[in-house]
Amino acid sequence: MIEPSAKASQLIDGLKAFIRDEVAPLAQREGILWGEPVPRPLLRDLWKRSCELGFYNAMLPESLGGAGLSVAELCAVKEAAALSGSPLAAHVLGELSGPPRIGHLFKVASAHQVDAFLRPVCAADKAVCFALTEAEAGSDASAIGTTARRDGEHYVLNGAKRYISGAPYADLAVLLAVTEPGRGAQGISAFFVDLHAEGVSIDSDYSVMSGGGAHGNIYLDNVRVPVDNRIGEEGAGFKLAMGRITLNRLLHCPTMLGMAGLALNLSLEHARTRKQFGQPIAMFQAINHQLADMATELYAARSMMYATAALNDAGGDIKLQAPMCKLFASETAFRIADKAVQVHGGAGLIKGHPVEWLFRATRMMRVLTGTSEIQRNTIAKGILMPG
Repeated sequence: MIEPSAKASQLIDGLKAFIRDEVAPLAQREGILWGEPVPRPLLRDLWKRSCELGFYNAMLPESLGGAGLSVAELCAVKEAAALSGSPLAAHVLGELSGPPRIGHLFKVASAHQVDAFLRPVCAADKAVCFALTEAEAGSDASAIGTTARRDGEHYVLNGAKRYISGAPYADLAVLLAVTEPGRGAQGISAFFVDLHAEGVSIDSDYSVMSGGGAHGNIYLDNVRVPVDNRIGEEGAGFKLAMGRITLNRLLHCPTMLGMAGLALNLSLEHARTRKQFGQPIAMFQAINHQLADMATELYAARSMMYATAALNDAGGDIKLQAPMCKLFASETAFRIADKAVQVHGGAGLIKGHPVEWLFRATRMMRVLTGTSEIQRNTIAKGILMPG
């Protein structure tokens, strides 16, 4: 088995205890179900408590108040959170609202931006989302149409962002807009946008495949944003957004594989306890072969992820391996979740059952954060035209 470091293990033990002793009882008491919207006040209380205990900022460097984890250790902690089996697990690490979304911006943000935006996010006083995707700009992220026109000491923003994760409960967005039309990626700038400002509206009256309440559209109608809110130089926004794409592809994998591991664990438990024809269904070869395949595929995907993380931590180049990991982990996680539904039978079809939600959530992962087809494009280019 692939074991986490002593440092990661200590953090994971604390994380598991927090989820077991506080988060799980909270979810049960408040009737939180898989894939259902979570009230914003409850989320804010959870973020604050997680922040107090050091989990909310754990993924940041030590210089920023985090745990200073290596990439391999980050993978272990993220995987453990997803494997915990709590519908609120992702919020404990702030992955949908907090420090992991903005940690890299400390290097480029101004002193004003650090005080006004970044530190409040790290303190769980504000929630943040990343707004890039639009109706005509999905895989082709450089084709965004939202504009930011300079007007004295402000920019005037107009446009719409679609399917933005965390938008319904975010206070601010790191948002990309075109400042120099006709220049493609070189004409895109990044801004901190107050989502409570005049002219901003959020439409969250829809549900994605994994459930409702966590995604929304952001509409901008002559929104005035101070020049001081621009992140970095004008025209540097796209490069800023894409600068961490390789590492981010890898760091999405532990969440997917944590979900796959949860699907396997739930299936093992169900197979041991569910009886048909006078014996546990685990005794039937049709079932235990599926469980064997699930465990084998999960081991292969985890081995791939941790080998790539170790290469990165050793200073190696992972621009080819990271998209391979994202492709293989997302496809494998979905296959495992699909088998989990089959093992559970009718119970796995009921909305609100964790296996039913895992099936939907892992299916989304083959599209989100770069589709499987985009990963294949990147891999093919890397092996055909290396260097």
